[in-house]
Amino acid sequence: MTASASDDGLQDFLRPGLLVNDIPALFPLRKARELLRAFSTLFHGGEDVVMVRLLVLRTIGERGAAPDWSPQELREHFAYVDATKLDTVLARLRENALLTWEAETQRYRVSPVGRQALSSLSQLLQFQGEGDELAYVTAQIAAGEATGRVGSDDLQHLLSRLNELRDDFDRAVLSGSEHRIHAAAATLKSVWRWVEKGTAIVRLIAQDGELDPATHRVAQQIGRAQSAMLRQASVFQRALNQLDRHRVHLGGSGLSSSDVNQWLRGLDQAALAAIASDVLAARLAPAFVLGDIALDVADFELVEREREVSIVESLPDARAAPEQADAPIASNDYVLAQRWQAQLAALVDDAPLTGLVPSEDFATSAYRLSLLGLLGDPGAHARDGALAELARLPLRLELSGVIEDIDSAGVARISAGRLRRVHPDPPETAEPSRHLLQPAAPSGARGEDVTDE
Repeated sequence: MTASASDDGLQDFLRPGLLVNDIPALFPLRKARELLRAFSTLFHGGEDVVMVRLLVLRTIGERGAAPDWSPQELREHFAYVDATKLDTVLARLRENALLTWEAETQRYRVSPVGRQALSSLSQLLQFQGEGDELAYVTAQIAAGEATGRVGSDDLQHLLSRLNELRDDFDRAVLSGSEHRIHAAAATLKSVWRWVEKGTAIVRLIAQDGELDPATHRVAQQIGRAQSAMLRQASVFQRALNQLDRHRVHLGGSGLSSSDVNQWLRGLDQAALAAIASDVLAARLAPAFVLGDIALDVADFELVEREREVSIVESLPDARAAPEQADAPIASNDYVLAQRWQAQLAALVDDAPLTGLVPSEDFATSAYRLSLLGLLGDPGAHARDGALAELARLPLRLELSGVIEDIDSAGVARISAGRLRRVHPDPPETAEPSRHLLQPAAPSGARGEDVTDE
């Protein structure tokens, strides 16, 4: 594939109006097309095909004393590989410039690009243990420092990995889990040697006077991160000592809660279920949790939160502002209050609440009962409106403290009491009171108190 054809393919991935040359991060990758094509050849296809290609290429490159191979030597050496498939692998490596064919000597040889790929793979395969990802990055930086080519990308990789490890260690300590702290301490022990080597290498890099400011700044950040890592050992030891003080010992058996925890972690799910059989009690229903509120929270977590993520919050298209001569003014609806005031004003004799308050449904009844708390308000004489007129009525609310069953207009029970007419001179002020109105429910659930003081 030519460079122009590759650029055309990259162009398809960009948004309209952008060119490949407008993306600075693509420049080093486009410059290394030949090397990237070598890796693409090696790792394209299934895992089995990739392994056979690497096997053939690494074997050819390992013979340093005699780097050239004749076709007959390759067939004899790879006698355990199917001949047809061996020819296919050799042809693919040759077509993609990983192998070169010397026409003069009639022999195969690993190309310079193939040699670079083999060298990178050889070093990568040496670091496969736990914590070796840090060792590999440190080795890359050490090689760059020795050759005078310190890569800024390698420094960023080392800084990122150190910050990731430090974050994992901090969260392990905050969790208070002995298992997690032990695991984090083991990880720190596995990378300790490489942290120390990295510290020495970064110290040499930071002393380089020809280093550009950006790379020097990254080196300083790495030094601080490594210092924090070196302090983690004492943090783990303090956390383990704290856990040891709280460890529970099981009599004189020599066992502790940590031993039991470690033993349980080694069991499978079936064994754990067998141990827990007839041991765990049924879950107690938390009476202090309101079911409707819990349902609302669950509905938000399971539905609304995901819905908010998918909502498009982009700004709408620009539109001209609507023309309106008068600004809209919100008005309150006092129709129910006016009707209730008119009904109360028409009272001649005392009336019980059971026959007076219930009306239409529970909401309307609760609203009517709540307005009775305004009767006798001394400040009502200085106000206007439906509520002020209701408060100035010559009525007094009396409650007995007894609850009556009525089962009317959606109301199951109501506070027993009555409204009494009072002489307007002198006016009496109703004492603050607590009204109880509960809705009728088929399941027997009680409604909430409606309180006006």
